[in-house]
Amino acid sequence: MPLSQFVLKIVSRCDLSCDHCYVYEHPDQSWRRQPITMAPTTVAQVAARIAEHAAEHQLGAVRVILHGGEPLLAGADGLRAVATELRRRIDPVTRLELGMQSNGLLLTPQICDVLVEQRVRVGISLDGDRKANDRHRRYANGSSSHAKVLAALALLRREKYRAAYGGILCTVDVDNDPIAVYEALRAEQPPHVDFLLPHANWDRPPDRRDSGTPHADWLLRIHRRWIADGRPMPIRLFDAMSGGPSHTEAVGLGRADLVVIESDGTFEQVDSLKSAFDGAAATGFDVFRNSVDEVADHPMIAIRQTGLAGLSATCRACAIVHQCGGGQFTHRYRTGSGFDNPSVYCADLQELIAAMPPPPNDRLAGTILDDLGTAAGEPASIDQLVAVNEAMVRAQLRDLSRFVDPVPLAAEGWDLLARLDEESPEAVRTVLAHPFVRSWASRCRATPGADLARFAGIAAAAAIHAGADARITVPVHKGRLTLPGIGAFQVENAEQAALVIVGGEFELHTTHQRWQPSRSLGTVLLEDTDPDRDCFDDLEIADRLDDGEVKRWRDLLDGALDIIDTTPYGPGVRGTLRAIVPLRPDAHRERSAAARDAFGAVAVAPVADPAALSVLLVHEVQHLKLGAVLDVTALFDRDDPHTVRVPWREDPRPMEGVLQGTYAFVAVADMWRARPGPAADRYRTWASGAVDALLEGGALTPAGRRFVEHLRAKLDSW
Repeated sequence: MPLSQFVLKIVSRCDLSCDHCYVYEHPDQSWRRQPITMAPTTVAQVAARIAEHAAEHQLGAVRVILHGGEPLLAGADGLRAVATELRRRIDPVTRLELGMQSNGLLLTPQICDVLVEQRVRVGISLDGDRKANDRHRRYANGSSSHAKVLAALALLRREKYRAAYGGILCTVDVDNDPIAVYEALRAEQPPHVDFLLPHANWDRPPDRRDSGTPHADWLLRIHRRWIADGRPMPIRLFDAMSGGPSHTEAVGLGRADLVVIESDGTFEQVDSLKSAFDGAAATGFDVFRNSVDEVADHPMIAIRQTGLAGLSATCRACAIVHQCGGGQFTHRYRTGSGFDNPSVYCADLQELIAAMPPPPNDRLAGTILDDLGTAAGEPASIDQLVAVNEAMVRAQLRDLSRFVDPVPLAAEGWDLLARLDEESPEAVRTVLAHPFVRSWASRCRATPGADLARFAGIAAAAAIHAGADARITVPVHKGRLTLPGIGAFQVENAEQAALVIVGGEFELHTTHQRWQPSRSLGTVLLEDTDPDRDCFDDLEIADRLDDGEVKRWRDLLDGALDIIDTTPYGPGVRGTLRAIVPLRPDAHRERSAAARDAFGAVAVAPVADPAALSVLLVHEVQHLKLGAVLDVTALFDRDDPHTVRVPWREDPRPMEGVLQGTYAFVAVADMWRARPGPAADRYRTWASGAVDALLEGGALTPAGRRFVEHLRAKLDSW
């Protein structure tokens, strides 16, 4: 498989003497044989090899990390020369993402200017407050480096250089006060934090002290404080442990497609292997004699790309392997069995995962599924469904990002969105929660390349929420330029227009425009501008409403929510509903709908009173809730063609349709119990008959049977 991440050791020496450094203080001392800096001819050959590999495999992007030693020893001119050569060779072939990892001691405004100019994001190593940082990160004479690191971080926080601020890397030391470390890191306002377990293996195990899991204990103290503080910055280890995407080889089963290039041009495996034994990282290849394809075929690199199959038998049989991923490859080493072992931090990883919330993009915890099986659901369960939807949207956008390069507006939008996700994650989450971001993404995934330019509008909306400064070109579709959740411009005679955003205020640079803001109905949007709201089968959506109609909807919704709040379905509706989509009026019947790929939106025609609206909202929100459950939990065997006869239809129905109808009718019957009569009896009879039919069939999974049995118990309790 191709490689897409390359670590370039542009300098092989360092100006610090950290006693925990895997390059200088561990068994492999090959750094002594390396040139101090990477020669220009070597840089050119590296760039050519990467470009060749990217072109051969049509990679959508490659990531290059400037590393060392300490890369800032190259100086401003040296860094500019390296970055310029990389961009000259690679940019014409694929999108180049440039990063750097540094101790920050030599960071100056002149170097920051180069980083911004060359679009390089730099991560800074900081182990916490002065006492913690000085435990290991000192000069050779023993003096402190802490003040200079803080000065570097202060530079990166300046508005002028903020785009170059990549995050903070902190190595865990259980002798440090974890809360003091956390507070010191948080004070630096990092885009994200990476915690690194100190490199150890079964031959050189970590100190266990009085606890069998000291590193987990230390990290969990930070985790509890981080949660209590409202997750003020992303912490990648915690996000990955709780089921989110992993941006590190430390955990997870993601493909480890990284290779290191030393200052003399030799290819090496991940360089943390130097902590295992002398020569552990060597491949025998170099950029002058070998292609990247040859390196990718190296057995020790290939095995790190095989996911579950590359783990030890013990790990493959473990229940949490999909979160843990066997831990970091380096930490599995033992003389005699090599890397075919669990991580030496196995017990710590198990303890961490056990203490983290259930993973939103894997499966729902049994307790949450049981709670939702009551047809209602507590706020914590509803929050989990919201997290599931966000995970699904993020997965879709990551998938679509592979196709953005040929579409300049899409590529620009993706880059801005990715940057904002690190700098202003809450603003991005707000936009991703808009129901029609997911419906657009689902439509694009069905036809890759279709309407990808809307990435720009999504990114622009995030920048507005973040109060950021940006200039981005946004597409015009059928005379409308859409900013999800914010509104739309009506634009004449243009296919695209430049949107300038300053501190969250925005202006469209084009003539013949008319702004139509999204209107709110209290906590819910009235969505009558977004083109992707037309996703409710054959129902006719209404055109833009006038102010009087908006007020009528606001009054109806206020009254409906007051009614719903008196029932067990209040948390579900309040926590799930993001937008009302008005349908064209129908004088003959009440109409409403939910769409599988528009979590949070309910389409509804005008109704007579709040009571009628309350029932319709509960009905449709049940569909939204169950859709999120089915995103991550198999309630039935999708390969089983089994159909079920239900009381409300003459023809047999597929399993998902029966589950959806049953879940909605149980809730509606519950709502109607306050008003006994034919309608209440009808819905209860329908729900009860469908539950029995589901339980008598053979297509439910164990989780599905348990879920439906809870619905049966709910009906019986009446």
